[in-house]
Amino acid sequence: KVIIMIVQVELRKIIIDERRQDQIIVLKEKNGERQFPIVIGFLEASSIQMKLAGLEAPRPMTHDLLISVIEGLGGKMEKLVIDKLVDNTFHAKLEIKMPDGQVKVIDTRPSDGIALTVRSNAPIFADEEVLKKATFFKT
Repeated sequence: KVIIMIVQVELRKIIIDERRQDQIIVLKEKNGERQFPIVIGFLEASSIQMKLAGLEAPRPMTHDLLISVIEGLGGKMEKLVIDKLVDNTFHAKLEIKMPDGQVKVIDTRPSDGIALTVRSNAPIFADEEVLKKATFFKT
């Protein structure tokens, strides 16, 4: 059996450049020095930034809708795990606890997963192997 080591990370910063399609978020090891960037789309970056700034859209945005659906079905966002880095593309899984105690694991882009975690206060984790491959500098 393979033992997967995960490390809690937190959103360190969002770099938004409205003249570019791709934006950058930086995740930092919660109790450590390592950090790494993830390139995400403008819409996802805007969704994350909007929620962090405390701004509410007049109607539910896609990420707000998804949290409402999860909670409306009795689920709870447990965590996001960034579990793979393949060809410079990050992969992630949402873990959602259902009312019966079962945990559903759902494939997601990290950007969408992070947009959901900022709405649900769920923690973010990264696989140790992802951290080893992706860390670009220490603070």
